[in-house]
Amino acid sequence: MNQGIKSTQFEFPGQLDFYKGKVRDVYIFDKLIAVVATDRISAFDVVLPKPIPFKGQVLNQIASYFLASTADIVPNWVTSTPDPNVTIGKRCVPFKVEMVIRGYLAGHAWREYRDGKRSICGVDLPDGLKENDPLPTPIITPTTKADQGHDEDISRDKILSQGIVSEKDYIQLEKYTKDLFQSGTEMAKSKGLILVDTKYEFGKFGDQILLIDEIHTPDSSRYFYLEGYEKRQKAGTVQKQLSKEFVRQWLIENGFQGKDGQTIPEMTPEIIESISKRYIELYEHITGHDFQPAKSQGARERIEEAILANI
Repeated sequence: MNQGIKSTQFEFPGQLDFYKGKVRDVYIFDKLIAVVATDRISAFDVVLPKPIPFKGQVLNQIASYFLASTADIVPNWVTSTPDPNVTIGKRCVPFKVEMVIRGYLAGHAWREYRDGKRSICGVDLPDGLKENDPLPTPIITPTTKADQGHDEDISRDKILSQGIVSEKDYIQLEKYTKDLFQSGTEMAKSKGLILVDTKYEFGKFGDQILLIDEIHTPDSSRYFYLEGYEKRQKAGTVQKQLSKEFVRQWLIENGFQGKDGQTIPEMTPEIIESISKRYIELYEHITGHDFQPAKSQGARERIEEAILANI
């Protein structure tokens, strides 16, 4: 079985720094960064101990697909994707917030609502909603972007009052977020899916705001199947979805939510294979293309060569 790419640790000519994120290894140069999408997987802001084969390739290629398709809506950071697991792009200064947008009451928002909250990130919600119901209109529920540990919900007012983002820039981020979500919703619907919620990250390259990181991947987004959605919702049954939520549910059922003292359950070969298949399924469903797995043998050497040729 493919063991997956757990990490890389290269040293390149002209490299200024290296950053290891939850999922990505980032090589930093003067004007560029080289981002390797590894097969690491995180949930509840914790990196799980075993990688998921092909997950990095799926994320990188879905992100590349959507970044290319939305470049006319929002300029983005990408300059090339020279390898299935690698993206090269402009070195931006990230905004310290993630722009989360929700069209349906699911996941974290549902858990907050179920526990009695009727205001999330300063956005008021009506009574009487059920899990996975559509919201009256999509809402933006930003989070702080933590270098380590948990991201935290934050309101628009606090972002502005604390000077995390200027009002001028934040208004632009809101517009980009809504426009991207509308585009993603339409593209998902054309493939028989519902884009439930997602997050976008932005940065500045000089004075220009660019879309950075990944978009509309199963790590950053939640999808339901459109067919049967209404029927399942009326019956109160679980929605069929393509997202990382099933990983979170598996962890919750096994007593883990990233809290102190909790132990990550064993990741059996069967669990790892099922997660890998889910990621590949989403890739094929959302892009309409057959997944072509990259060769796992010599993957690190392949990745290193791709970066060397493009920096």
